Amino acid sequence: MAAPPSFTHLLAPGRIGPIELRNRIAMAPMGSGLAEADGRIGERITRYYEARAKGGAGLIIMGVGAIAHPAGTCIPRQVAISDDAFLPGLEAFADRMHSCGAKVAIQLQHAGKVATQDIAAGRPMWVPSASVSFHAGDLFDNLSPQEMQDFIAYLQRPDARVALHEMTAADIARLVAMFADAADRARRAGFDGVEIHAAHGYLIAEFLSPATNHRTDAYGGSLENRARLLVEVIRAVRERVGNELAVWCRLDGTEFRIENGITLEDAQRTAELAEAAGADAIHVSAYAEPTLGFAFTDAPLVHEPGRYVALAEGIKRRVKIPVIAVGRIEPTEADEIIKTGKADFVAMGRKLLADPELPGKLASGRAGDIRPCIYCYVCVGNIFLHKPLSCAVNPATGREAEFAMAAVEKPKRVLIVGGGPAGMEAARVAALRGHQVILCEKTERLGGSAFFASLVYEVNGALVDYLQAQVRKLPIDVRLNQEVTPGIARHFRPDVILVAVGARRELPAIPGIDRPNVLSGDDLRNLMTGNDKRVAMQKLSVGQRALLKMADAVGVSARITLTREFTKHWMPLGKRIAILGGGLVGVELAAFLSERGREVTILEEGKTPAPEMALPRRWRALYELRQHSVRLLAGVRVEEISDAGVLYSLDGERATVPADHVLVATGVRENRDLAERLAGLAPEIHLLGDCKEVGYIQGALMDAARIARAI
Repeated sequence: MAAPPSFTHLLAPGRIGPIELRNRIAMAPMGSGLAEADGRIGERITRYYEARAKGGAGLIIMGVGAIAHPAGTCIPRQVAISDDAFLPGLEAFADRMHSCGAKVAIQLQHAGKVATQDIAAGRPMWVPSASVSFHAGDLFDNLSPQEMQDFIAYLQRPDARVALHEMTAADIARLVAMFADAADRARRAGFDGVEIHAAHGYLIAEFLSPATNHRTDAYGGSLENRARLLVEVIRAVRERVGNELAVWCRLDGTEFRIENGITLEDAQRTAELAEAAGADAIHVSAYAEPTLGFAFTDAPLVHEPGRYVALAEGIKRRVKIPVIAVGRIEPTEADEIIKTGKADFVAMGRKLLADPELPGKLASGRAGDIRPCIYCYVCVGNIFLHKPLSCAVNPATGREAEFAMAAVEKPKRVLIVGGGPAGMEAARVAALRGHQVILCEKTERLGGSAFFASLVYEVNGALVDYLQAQVRKLPIDVRLNQEVTPGIARHFRPDVILVAVGARRELPAIPGIDRPNVLSGDDLRNLMTGNDKRVAMQKLSVGQRALLKMADAVGVSARITLTREFTKHWMPLGKRIAILGGGLVGVELAAFLSERGREVTILEEGKTPAPEMALPRRWRALYELRQHSVRLLAGVRVEEISDAGVLYSLDGERATVPADHVLVATGVRENRDLAERLAGLAPEIHLLGDCKEVGYIQGALMDAARIARAI
């Protein structure tokens, strides 16, 4: 067996300007919506960052510190650094981070044309050029009515208006002074560094990009002119703070899908100018067309693993100061990036939301214990809807005080029924608190419906692997192939019963639903996981049988990868597929099948496809369906399934979708039957996850984490 990676380079100390860092891992700056309403730093946001500092990150970069608060802010409850009144909170915050062994910086930002809170208050937004046009693109497509309300809530305030103010020379001088003043406050508060935000479509980036800077004075035209504002800000900041603070900037390595946007060559030259002006490092991100929802997952929140690494490497070749890489970089890749000199540091955002202890676990040789991010975009999806940040796989993110873990004084005997994500997370938390835990799963493996979900959305498999591993490491009595009946429950004599058996699935009352070419979710799950006895193994080739056998012998992630590869070559489904239901399950299934050469049509009764998906992931998923020519029919009524296919009506018109197979991705309901049959068999009984209310992975883990901490 190969030795586990040591992460020697990622965990090595490093230096940015005057500050020495314990490792090369930075917490990426992100807006959180966790500050107080007036911009002050309170206990909630402090605990959020403190968890990542305790977890071992070398550098904590607090995101989007507003230098002109409340002007120029882009989200509610944004941290302010615009006045000395905010110093007490900033000082206490820096002290807390330092007490955990981390260095701390704050990102200095003015949002410019992205300052939605200026719109809400009726303030003109500062921009380099008022000639820039605004249009909605597809951002409002496929939003539910409630999401639409939340998304544009700032436009509905009494004083709201959209107005642009093209900055004058005096405005620019004032802006430079505000950056310098904010940096000096960070110095006086005890921060170790400041990051000047010159990316992501915010004000300095608007000056840098020829797509948004149409000026004809000294701040427009040539690259040197467009970079003049950034250079002046860096120089002013450096003059104010001297060498006491590390000073660096965040740049877009490119602007994707933006006509006449920033190129890598532009970014390289800008980085050289920033270095000459006194920057201690360059943090390389990217941006994309802001009016296209799916483009947001090109940048600044990247969907493709490691997509910005080449950008960081390109800038690294042109500067002598350290370069920070960011963007869906796994620890193994991060170590290699630093080893090969493509960058000097790696910033991690979503990974540290999912597991704040990631750096410490790497350092202690426990990489297998890291809770994985599943890239579902719940974190940033909340920000779009003006809600505080959260994490689907880590309920404690942003709620650290609420989800503190406390040992129990009097352990209880806890019977958990169901080995899906809710059951495994509840077992993990209850066992860590000191309870005696029995986990019963009626099938031969843990994972529940998340295992099947991993086939169509592969990264879910890593979460199932993680939960399985934690359950095995803890003193939990795991009983597979054990169905729990009232008699079995009496035998265990539990103090607490937690029911986590998942949802029930009901077939819709449609003529033809019982046809042999119609597959329910359970039918499809059995088919694709090799459990369908109707598919004779002798029909498979020797190689295919060997692949399935090998898949049974490895972990979930590996098995998912093998099974996904297997289904590229063999799947007993016809060419034309109709999917009834365009929710999360139907959309993920359509993507999976279209990638395997099927002609897929989704028929959805509602007007909003995949409302369970966080907005950025929905935008990305629906875009990818369009790329694969998947038809998505929303607002339809399915009337019959016949030899001809699926007959439906839409806006009074009737039509038929030809289909070799019809897959049912609807009818998921809560499942309280077992809990009712077990009532009275323990002093406490609770339902978790989809059997209580369909909430998928996020709902399952939230229920499990909350209730297992309360018993």
